[in-house]
Amino acid sequence: MSKQDLEANMQKSVESTQRMFNTIRTGRANSALLDRISVEYYGADTPLKSLATLTTPDSQTIQIQPFDISSLAGIEKAIAMSELGFTPNNDGKIIRINVPPLTEERRKEFCKLASKYAEEGKVALRNIRRDAIDKIKKQEKEGEFSEDQSHDEQESIQKTLEKFIAQLEKHLADKEADILKV
Repeated sequence: MSKQDLEANMQKSVESTQRMFNTIRTGRANSALLDRISVEYYGADTPLKSLATLTTPDSQTIQIQPFDISSLAGIEKAIAMSELGFTPNNDGKIIRINVPPLTEERRKEFCKLASKYAEEGKVALRNIRRDAIDKIKKQEKEGEFSEDQSHDEQESIQKTLEKFIAQLEKHLADKEADILKV
């Protein structure tokens, strides 16, 4: 595994964690909150953003305008059944969701959730590191690397891991600050 491949894999892991952070409420309306919602549409689970235009006309409202009016009831049901705790308001053409301000207790819960996502991201990064080091040890056994080269490569991989974990920690700190900001 080349250094570029290693960094690309680690970057993908950090970006995946960042996308998970985006699905956590911060008290302001954000259409990314609805990214994980799938709607039953003609017998298939379809992502909400494939069925409708999501906009935020103000800081407390998310507006959903379906491309196909017949999907309105399904979208409303999927939002109501989700763990987000939103109550959709349907006027026959558009669904509006009022995003209430977060309580202090709820903010702390969301910080814990963000920490959990960050820990999952770190585990993914460590797994990438482990795979890369295993590959290097295998190459050392086969005689492709000397012991010193193997040690240097493993140190390089560890430094790369530390760099990406620092990135993840920064994203987590930013998200927690965003969640706690009233």
